[in-house]
Amino acid sequence: MEKKRRKAPGLTGQFLDSLLRLFFSIPTFLAKVLFSVAGWGKRQLDKLISLKQRSYLRRVIFRSDTPEGKKFDTILIFLIATSVVAVILETISEFHKSNWWIFFILEWLFTLIFTVEYILRLYSARHPVRYATSFFGMVDLLAILPTYISVFFMGTQHLLIVRALRLLRIFRIFKMGHFVSEGAVVLSALQASRTKIYVFVSFVVLMAIIIGSLMYMVEAPHNPAFSNIPAGIYWAIVTLTTVGYGDITPLTTSGKFLATLVMILGYGVIAVPTGIVTAEISGRVMNLKDVVFKECPKCRQPEHHTGAVFCHRCGTKL
Repeated sequence: MEKKRRKAPGLTGQFLDSLLRLFFSIPTFLAKVLFSVAGWGKRQLDKLISLKQRSYLRRVIFRSDTPEGKKFDTILIFLIATSVVAVILETISEFHKSNWWIFFILEWLFTLIFTVEYILRLYSARHPVRYATSFFGMVDLLAILPTYISVFFMGTQHLLIVRALRLLRIFRIFKMGHFVSEGAVVLSALQASRTKIYVFVSFVVLMAIIIGSLMYMVEAPHNPAFSNIPAGIYWAIVTLTTVGYGDITPLTTSGKFLATLVMILGYGVIAVPTGIVTAEISGRVMNLKDVVFKECPKCRQPEHHTGAVFCHRCGTKL
């Protein structure tokens, strides 16, 4: 028997294949461009900044336990707070109409300052990629991007309010490490409870669908507000969470009776996740060891045992 010849792919198939290859190659291309630009920038800065100066920059920018670092961070917090206030005031039409040019100058001035700071942070960091992908690294980048994007898309400059997240550095500057450690306890408790919370949320969603469908069956013939099941589900979620906007209310006796049961059930719904997280937090606080907030200069580990001389993660002297 003659072997059947495989049909050659049509023009449409070839075009789609080429389009998909192009689409999936974009991230790789952008990464290559980004690393090329970063490498070129580093070489240019290396010509201007010596190794000793780079070490000094790292100490000033990343270390808040030195006089220079504390001064730098305090000035930075002042600039961030001022820029956030400027973004907020710009949204007030009375201020914007009469002083739009002041806001325009301030926006670009703060953006240029924060851009230089971000570049210096990348340059002086021991691990630039680790810093760039960290929480504060992402926030620092998002604090400057909206202004540049607004050149092409008007209105995006209002996203600069994300700079407020940079004020979290105040915990590091003024040695309020106990706030960070307490926050870590709550975060770890939430992570440990996530499976139970997922199960609970799934149960609540299922209940909302069932209750919303029942309310639709009861109220739809007499109440135009419950014209479909999604409207009933919306009402069920609002009632279960005890928010109670009052924009949709049952009119029939059966509907009111069902609403009463859902309202009572809502109190139990709130109590369950609260109890789960509270139990986890209590257990972790009881087992919490005596720690002190002392950041490791190498691996940035924030917590160590009281009286520790070396970092328990990497062994660097504190």
